[in-house]
Amino acid sequence: MRTFCIFLFFFSFIEIFAQKNIYHLRAKKVTSKIVLDGSLNDSIWSEAMIAKNFYLNFPYDSSFAKYQTEVKITFDKDFVYIGATCYQPQSSYVVTSLRRDFGSDDNDFFGVYFDTFQDKTNGFAFAVNPLGIQQEGLLSDGGNGGSQTDWDNKWYSSVSQSAEFWVVEMAIPLKTLRYKSSATEWSINFGRANRKANEVSSWVPVTRNFRVWNLGFTGKVVFEEPLPKPGANISLIPYITASHSENYIRNENKTSGNFGGDAKIAVTPSLNLDLTFNPDFSQVEVDRQVTNLDRFEIFFPERRQFFLENADLFARFGFSRIRPFFSRRIGIGFDTITKTIVQNPILYGARLSGKVNKDWRVGLLNIQTGSQREKGILGDNYTVATFQRTVFKRSNIGGIFVNRQKTADSLRDFTFNTNDFNRLVGLDYNLFSQDNKWNGKIFYHQQISPDPKIDQFAHAAYIGYNTPEWNIAWNHEYIGKNYRVNDIGFVQRNGLYRFEPLAFRNFFPKGAASKKVVRFQVGQYNNFYWDTNFNLNDRNTSLTFNVVFQNTSYFEVLVRNTYTRLFFDFDPSGTNGQKLLSGTDYTNSWAEMFYRSDRRKLFSYGGFLGYGQYFNGKQFNPYMFLNYRFQPYGSVGVEADYYRIRLPEGFNNSDLLLLNTRLDISFTKNLFLTTFLQYNNQTQNVNLNARMQWRFRPVSDVFLVYTDNYTSQDFSVKSRFIVLKATYWLNL
Repeated sequence: MRTFCIFLFFFSFIEIFAQKNIYHLRAKKVTSKIVLDGSLNDSIWSEAMIAKNFYLNFPYDSSFAKYQTEVKITFDKDFVYIGATCYQPQSSYVVTSLRRDFGSDDNDFFGVYFDTFQDKTNGFAFAVNPLGIQQEGLLSDGGNGGSQTDWDNKWYSSVSQSAEFWVVEMAIPLKTLRYKSSATEWSINFGRANRKANEVSSWVPVTRNFRVWNLGFTGKVVFEEPLPKPGANISLIPYITASHSENYIRNENKTSGNFGGDAKIAVTPSLNLDLTFNPDFSQVEVDRQVTNLDRFEIFFPERRQFFLENADLFARFGFSRIRPFFSRRIGIGFDTITKTIVQNPILYGARLSGKVNKDWRVGLLNIQTGSQREKGILGDNYTVATFQRTVFKRSNIGGIFVNRQKTADSLRDFTFNTNDFNRLVGLDYNLFSQDNKWNGKIFYHQQISPDPKIDQFAHAAYIGYNTPEWNIAWNHEYIGKNYRVNDIGFVQRNGLYRFEPLAFRNFFPKGAASKKVVRFQVGQYNNFYWDTNFNLNDRNTSLTFNVVFQNTSYFEVLVRNTYTRLFFDFDPSGTNGQKLLSGTDYTNSWAEMFYRSDRRKLFSYGGFLGYGQYFNGKQFNPYMFLNYRFQPYGSVGVEADYYRIRLPEGFNNSDLLLLNTRLDISFTKNLFLTTFLQYNNQTQNVNLNARMQWRFRPVSDVFLVYTDNYTSQDFSVKSRFIVLKATYWLNL
């Protein structure tokens, strides 16, 4: 706790002495109906204030944008309206597809970013591209984590194009947002991307080391009247499925149907209750396969919709390698017959999350899973309770409690009276300075188990300094040897100290070089792992040099020296061959380079080439990708990742190949097809996944999903699965 207090004092000092300028925009209340037609011909638009003189964020942050944007805002009792004129030749549009939630790095767009509680930490993002395709997302951690576009909600927009500009009108329902009733102002910013001109700009200037949706750079929108309390906001989202599966290895097939659904209830304008009954996630995009040469578990992100809204309240505690709660642990179980991890049904779930007031956020999650006794899987109940309290201007203190309780035993189908549980309590402090230069975190998490042991805790602290020229950071971690939370959280390894200092310096050329190059960067990164007796287990020291070009291409070279001392036997070939023995150590050198071409072009490509020492042998790793965009209807991409590992006699050599092909087609703005074909000779599997989606009305869909798995040797079928799913969003 002494360390926690020292860091808290230091972070507080940084927070207090940071300052920020503010832009203001007035929003008049509209009394007549606004027709969304992309024309801005309604009389209210002629009376509205204009946000203009957009400033560049990329490739420079020292001048006004060449292609300007003018924005107006108004509101009524049900909607906030945004009207924007985006100057850009019609012939220069870059739009990768007609699919909703387009990628911000590859498309032209206009976006609005609301910080409704003015805490500079959490917000909402809404964006539209020149063809009228929508994107919405949640902002957390001040926007540093990007926009979480897996969040879906109803809102409306219309776009019109002319030779020299395009116009967008947005109508965002107040009930879609979370805000304090009777609020008179919000923090806001507007962002714009013109990819052909290689310009990203914003109304409130954002320095180029941050993205335009960063909530540390916002102005104010002042409403003519206090915002009304939104009416009843209750949505029901039922679903129905029909599916058929065939397992050719076990000679099993099954045809079934299912139903269930979700409910969204606005308890207050800023506090939401989400309920789910018998949820189905068959339409969720499959995980990308990877070649696994790691000694430890690989982290895959959560993609299931129910777990995504306000996910930072539950999933962002700790660090990426030390998560006290990891929602992907829910809904899986260990099949004691096949000795594999299998899906286990979720019976129901409830989540209460949001703002209590300007300074307090709360989250409460409860999930119950089912039992599959024939597989040796018994049900669990998961409870997560969190809070977050804003301190100073942008920083916050958060607390978390996690409980997994076994709810069945050998005699009873349901009981809470078992001694099979795992619990955790934790406290995090998150630093975000007002000028956005400093960020940091310090936390302490304590595990509570049925058989208490010493050293059942994790602690870490991070402090980072980020300016356009410098990115400097220090991180240290301690994970106790008995800190075992991988049934509720995610921890790669135990019993360690970790130290991670890094420093990167950016150089922005001037004169003739600036016409070709945005920036040069040199950096030095270190990563050290010691065990609890301060014996060095791992060291990674690397130097990197990279270049960002004006045409969006990118080049990087890296050299690395590593040290590894094994503390368990390990097969470096990834083929279940002869293992290196625990206690042996290895010092290796490695070099790599990477190139990515101009991503604005219809055809883009890139690749990686690495070579060096690998434990007691050598490794050669080429990687390449090709992508062709048939704008605006979609793209086709191919990736190939090859590992050539050569080890001394007695150990397996290996040639590991991973091939990925993705076809993404938008037939219309409401009909999409995504197909993955993945070949992995390490897992001896070929996977085909095709997903057809028809959005027949806002946030209501029909999905047809087909999945095949084949052996990689002779391409014989292992399993097949097809499901038809329909969902409907009903506002009450």
